[in-house]
Amino acid sequence: MLSASPIAEAVAAGRQAVAVDSAMIAKITDMAGDFAINLTIAVLIFAATLFAAKWASRASRNALSRVRGFRHDPTVLSFAVQVVRVVVVIIGMIAVLQRLGVQTTSIIAVLGAASLAVGLALQGTLSNVASGIMLLVLRPYRVGDVVDVGGMAGTVQRLDLFTTQLSNANNHKIVIPNSKVLSDPLTNLTGQQTRRIEINFGVGYGDDLNKARCVLADMAAAHEKVLDDPHPWTGVTALLDSSVQVTLHAWVKVEDWWQTQADLMQGGKEALDAAGIEIPFPHQVAVPYGDDDVVPVVRVRTMDADESDLKAEKS
Repeated sequence: MLSASPIAEAVAAGRQAVAVDSAMIAKITDMAGDFAINLTIAVLIFAATLFAAKWASRASRNALSRVRGFRHDPTVLSFAVQVVRVVVVIIGMIAVLQRLGVQTTSIIAVLGAASLAVGLALQGTLSNVASGIMLLVLRPYRVGDVVDVGGMAGTVQRLDLFTTQLSNANNHKIVIPNSKVLSDPLTNLTGQQTRRIEINFGVGYGDDLNKARCVLADMAAAHEKVLDDPHPWTGVTALLDSSVQVTLHAWVKVEDWWQTQADLMQGGKEALDAAGIEIPFPHQVAVPYGDDDVVPVVRVRTMDADESDLKAEKS
């Protein structure tokens, strides 16, 4: 009887252990099954989020394109579409985290506590985003405008949350942070409908200046791209070492500026040649050094009356 008791206890303990292991295995199996189901649903939500973001951006682009303010401003349109896409993705990611059992409230609390550190670490990026929003509000340029930002000139190709993309005359892609665009001096070369051409011509000192001015003004007025109002203007603007500078001003449409400037420069030279007006070369005078015929110039300081009286008293 005494020997049977330990055996019975051992058997009971074994049965209890097996029951505990079975319950644990069942619980782990249930947890794994639930996690697999939640993970599958989360992947489906993520895929649906990407699809929804793409669909929402396309739908918002089509809807906003019918609005007059967005139809004529592709910069604001592309920016608004990008904001819609980002908002849809953020909402989808929150749903994915909740499905995986992550408490979004705790995440928000952690992000709030770490907002200062994140803000300091990403202050450049956040400033670009804020600058991008300010550029949309102020609208100093649009897609398609030719701008000069800190000495870098090109056609605006795109404006997004972080950067502005330009393409210069050599088709080089220029990417400028929005914060730099907003802080540096910006010149919109195509911001107006018309633009002035300014060309300087050199005329000989012995030539008739009024005749030269009339020749240049008539040549510019005869060009088909030059506007009648304001009328082409010419005038003497500088007396240089070897020539008299005569400046020509002519107004054209923005899209005609580059080619018309080249035409007027060539036409002005040909018109002055046809009128017999000289465009002189720079003159240089060679002065021999050490020649007997060259008399050195010596500056002599003369005494004024007070110095003469003082010298007389000393003597």
